[in-house]
Amino acid sequence: MDAPVGSEPLGTTPLAARLSGEVRSARERRRAVARLVRRALLVAAGSMTAGAFALAMRPRPVLVDVATVVRGPLVVEIEESGKTRVKDRYVVSAPVAGSLSRVGHEPGDVVKEGDTLAEIAPTLSPLLDDRTRTEAEARLGAALAALSQARTAKARAAAAEELATRELARTRTLARTGTVPAQTLEREEFDARMRREESASATFAEKVAGEEVRMARAALGQDPEHAAKDRHVDVFAPVTGTVLAVHQKSAGVVPPGAPLLEIGDPAALEVVVDLLTTDAVHIEPGTPVAIRGWGEERPLDGRVRLVEPSAFTRPSALGVDEQRVNVVVAFTGPRESFAALGDGYRVEARFVLWRAADVTKVPLGAVFRHGDGWGAYAVRDGIARLVSVAVGHRGEREAEITSGLAAGAAVLVHPGDRVRDGVRVEARR
Repeated sequence: MDAPVGSEPLGTTPLAARLSGEVRSARERRRAVARLVRRALLVAAGSMTAGAFALAMRPRPVLVDVATVVRGPLVVEIEESGKTRVKDRYVVSAPVAGSLSRVGHEPGDVVKEGDTLAEIAPTLSPLLDDRTRTEAEARLGAALAALSQARTAKARAAAAEELATRELARTRTLARTGTVPAQTLEREEFDARMRREESASATFAEKVAGEEVRMARAALGQDPEHAAKDRHVDVFAPVTGTVLAVHQKSAGVVPPGAPLLEIGDPAALEVVVDLLTTDAVHIEPGTPVAIRGWGEERPLDGRVRLVEPSAFTRPSALGVDEQRVNVVVAFTGPRESFAALGDGYRVEARFVLWRAADVTKVPLGAVFRHGDGWGAYAVRDGIARLVSVAVGHRGEREAEITSGLAAGAAVLVHPGDRVRDGVRVEARR
């Protein structure tokens, strides 16, 4: 049905048109806001992705071990294994060739000077033919010369002992007045003790030489006091001591000079340590020694008595030839402190070369060769900084720093090849 003339269609009224435009505007605004939100989200997502990528690509700190520079005591030592030995040991040998009787002594038996240790009877051949007699006469002459030499050495040792005793008395008098330091008194006491032991050794050597003369005379039949009626030669103990070893226990024929027994005083012990010659040059007589690893926790005190003048070659555990030298250490403590030790016991000797009560020090792994000197990595605000340092004395685990680092500074220990100057580091936990 047609609409009346002069009337407008329902959908084309001004109100409807206005409402339709507002709807379209609202829709457009919502679409614009949605586009802005999507763009913002995309930008935010891109920024977060870029930040995460940059964070992932950022170099991570190197994990390191950090130590602190401190002040404290430092000791420079050399430690090497050694063994004990009897200072004065005497090898009793056969004075003539013949048939040796069975030796009745065992290691550990105490013998007195002049005791009969063994008997040597003639073999089937003549005991003293022309050649044997000539040799025995020559041996007697050598024994007489050795006796004269031993007496001279005894006189020289006695004179040295007397002089050392007088020097010790004067030093004690000066020490009581405070004129000389206690270290000088200790050195003089050590020297006097060494001279007494040298004098005792010279006395024993004279007795041994005298016994050699007597045995040589007995071999020639010139010692009627000790001559055997049944034509045998007695072997006597040259000194009072303990049997350390028996080389010929069973009866049998022995040649002249064959070792039969070893006699010595187990209480007169000393330690022999073979050191590398590069270490031994820093050691001199009187150097203090701490003896450890001998079976108990407490260390034993000692001092270097002698650095032997001649070195020798010995292969190392890796098969490399090394030049080594024997260093002889004397015990300074009472005999009761090392009474449990015997001849040939293994010990660890620690030689004290230098010590100080208060120095600036770092772990030995914190310093390394840098150019012509030494360097270390200091940690400042999480950054490793290479600094040049001057290294003084170096101990077994620590090194003295004379310049370049102050107490309280943080340093890297064993930094490794990843650490460079300026690298960010983080302490390992």
